[in-house]
Amino acid sequence: MSLLDMIGPVMIGPSSSHTAGACRIGLVSRFLLGHAPTEARIGLHASFAKTGRGHGTHLALVAGLLGFAPDDPRLPRAFEEAKAAGLAVTFEDVDLGDVHPNTARIDLSGGGSDVSVVASSTGGGVIHVGRVDGFKTDFSGGSPTLLLRYQDAVGMIARVSQLIAEDEVNIATLVCTRERRNGRAMLSIELDQRLSDHGIRKVSGLPEITWLRMLPKVMD
Repeated sequence: MSLLDMIGPVMIGPSSSHTAGACRIGLVSRFLLGHAPTEARIGLHASFAKTGRGHGTHLALVAGLLGFAPDDPRLPRAFEEAKAAGLAVTFEDVDLGDVHPNTARIDLSGGGSDVSVVASSTGGGVIHVGRVDGFKTDFSGGSPTLLLRYQDAVGMIARVSQLIAEDEVNIATLVCTRERRNGRAMLSIELDQRLSDHGIRKVSGLPEITWLRMLPKVMD
């Protein structure tokens, strides 16, 4: 048992799942967009929709989108901070099907790009990112994570894995999903450490790659 299991994460707010976890969902979504968002459409599922207001979920999600950590003292002022930053936010209740009750769908745009994220807060501040732009993923934000969207081709996973190995970084988990053979595909790869800038350039230089994000850890 770890100290986190006994006392929970360091955070602002009343609930590790509804506040700390929600903030990390927002933070990961911001990293996936790649820069500060200007518009966020947030769908809240089940428990997030029913009890989120009282637990600070709405504030925490917006705080994460602004780049705040769960223990940031600005979290209770997230709505005011969002207005000052030029971030427009709307909320709605949604049914996302057979997913964890503490799940949100976040559609972000800004800077000429957009991203859609479905992620859950599973307890103790831990999160699970289950979909990015409609593709199935499986990562927690507990490790540096490489996300790649690319055109499916023979040997693609082997080539990416080889470049990661050449950067002397070890793969912890790897999930690949694709729309169809030779269609669009996505890799989510949890790593023991962040790729070097040189390693990122090597991977992004593969001709099939159309989108890359190297995400930092958002929790210990």
